[in-house]
Amino acid sequence: MYTKLMVTIALAAFFSTTVQAEPFFAQRVLQGVTFQVESPHDSSINQVIVRANMSGDSLGQMQAEADGTITNVEIEDLNADGYPEIYIYVNSAGSGSYGSLIAYASNRNKSLSEVYLPSIEDSPEISRGYMGHDEFFVGEGTFVRRFPLYQNGDTNSKSTGGTRQIQYKLLAGEAGWILRQDRVVEF
Repeated sequence: MYTKLMVTIALAAFFSTTVQAEPFFAQRVLQGVTFQVESPHDSSINQVIVRANMSGDSLGQMQAEADGTITNVEIEDLNADGYPEIYIYVNSAGSGSYGSLIAYASNRNKSLSEVYLPSIEDSPEISRGYMGHDEFFVGEGTFVRRFPLYQNGDTNSKSTGGTRQIQYKLLAGEAGWILRQDRVVEF
C-alpha cells in the first residue's frame, strides 16, 4: 500500500511539472516582404506553416513537416537579387539534436519556392565525424552549417574532433533554389 501511494505521488508530481512546449510564432520583414512562421511545437514531429505577403498581397503559404522543434528563424537575401528568403532552423528531439532546414525564397515577390539544402550524408567526406548538434546561421552572403566532429570512442555528449563549418551559396535550381557547398573549414 505504501509503495503504491509513493508511486502515485511521484507520478502526479511528474505530470504536474511536465511543461508542454509553447507554440512557435515568428514574423520577419525584409525588402517589403513579411514572412510569418508558426508551428504547434506539441510533438517530436511538427507541422510548420509559412506565409508571405507584400503590401497586403499574398505571395503564398507553404507547409512543411519539421522533425523536431524550431530553434530560430532568419530572413536574408543571400544572392543579393532584391528578393528575400526565409531560413527556419529545426533541431530534432533526443541527444543528437540533429539539425534540419526549412527554407523558402521569394520568386520576384510573386510566389514562394523551396530552398533545398543537400543532406550531410550525401558527402562521405563531409559526414565523417558527424553526430548532430548542428548550428545554422546566415551572414556575409552565405548560409552556414556548423557542427562538432566526433572521433572513434567519443560519446554523443562529448566530441573531441574539433568543429566543421560548411558555407553555402544560394543558386537557382531546376525547380527552386539550392544551397550549394562553397567552402568547408575545420577548426
